[in-house]
Amino acid sequence: MRTRTICLLALALTLLLAGCTSGGSGAGGSAGGRITLRFQSLAWQQESVEANKDLVKEWNANHPDVKVEYIQGSWDSVHDQLLTSFEGGEAPDIIHDASDDLADFAYGGYLADLTGLLPARLKSDIPQRSWKTTTFGDGVYGVPFLQEPRVLVADSARLRKAGVRIPTPERPWSWAEFRQVTKRLSGKGRYGVAWPLKEPVSATLNLSLSAGGELFHRGADGKVTIRFGAADQVVPRTIHAQANTDHSASPTTLGSGGSDTLPGFFAGRYAMVPLGFSYRQQIAQQAPKGFRWQVLPAPAGADGLTQGVSPQTLSIAEDSPHKKEAAEFVGFLLRPKNMVRLARGDWMLPTGIRALADPALHTPKDGWATGTALAAHLRPAPAQSVRGYPEWKDKVATPAFQEYYSGAIDLAELRGRLEKDGNLVLARYQR
Repeated sequence: MRTRTICLLALALTLLLAGCTSGGSGAGGSAGGRITLRFQSLAWQQESVEANKDLVKEWNANHPDVKVEYIQGSWDSVHDQLLTSFEGGEAPDIIHDASDDLADFAYGGYLADLTGLLPARLKSDIPQRSWKTTTFGDGVYGVPFLQEPRVLVADSARLRKAGVRIPTPERPWSWAEFRQVTKRLSGKGRYGVAWPLKEPVSATLNLSLSAGGELFHRGADGKVTIRFGAADQVVPRTIHAQANTDHSASPTTLGSGGSDTLPGFFAGRYAMVPLGFSYRQQIAQQAPKGFRWQVLPAPAGADGLTQGVSPQTLSIAEDSPHKKEAAEFVGFLLRPKNMVRLARGDWMLPTGIRALADPALHTPKDGWATGTALAAHLRPAPAQSVRGYPEWKDKVATPAFQEYYSGAIDLAELRGRLEKDGNLVLARYQR
């Protein structure tokens, strides 16, 4: 009887230990010796979703002991969803996000430091300026792999009929010339440009780098303050003048998203629309038959074509018990040929030097060559490592820029709100 009891206790203990190692809630399960990694992707365009899923299938076919499970996420809710999953111990092992969303997660201890996990090939292939977007303190908390410059998408026939000079990456328009061109293209109920500024902050700050604008200034003590100087004002003043003085920018699109402007663009109401590079896919799919469009570089300022970007990133959860295997999957996903597949699927640019050299990304068709020519001018977005930026953006900067662009407040009021109210917000995060 005693022997039977001991055997039963041993069996129960064995089953209990097996259950503890079989995964369950939280990141990175394993069953029967096989590891399962959860990969949350934010791909949403059909080509991009297919590219991601195909690469997951390819990995699984060649790695029977490390299975990757594809999870579909959404850009609309990713920050709150990730925060909830981190705090609840349910975070995916591999996390797709954007670099400007990582700071609080990195400083909060939710993301793994990738410094010693990534293959040397991947670390050397991505330029240091891109790595800066995911470096917080002494650690690297994401792999920047796709980036999206802002460009001008133009109605070719309108520009040709007006006889304006067509800019190129070698000879772009200045901001002053851009303003004059939009005036020439306006009149009789039509506008030279439609600015879709429903989310005005990132567009304004990233384009302002071309004029030397920085806005956020880090002191010797490491603390950040906001100063809205002359260089920071070039882009906002241009947009404000187009909308309120020249009447060359449609006032009705200032509160719109990029997709909202496309019907008016196709109908000839707007000659140009400043958009992220990936919008070309929608334009290629939706443009009426016979409508001819082209991609132009954004205007240049004192610092040339420089503009800020917040690359898409891949991170690994700190709670993942299989960081090594997760890093190996990230390395596979971002091999040069695979990075090209992901870039073409999302109609964006890869960060990798070898992927960016692929001939498929240098064709004039659909403006690929113009976008690729801008890659060397892309820099980390100004607020990349600023703690408190999301709150400043939502509570201070977005309403202030929206009111300024609509003509409800003047430049002095805009400056006061960005600096005074903004510095109060940032100070709470830097005590």
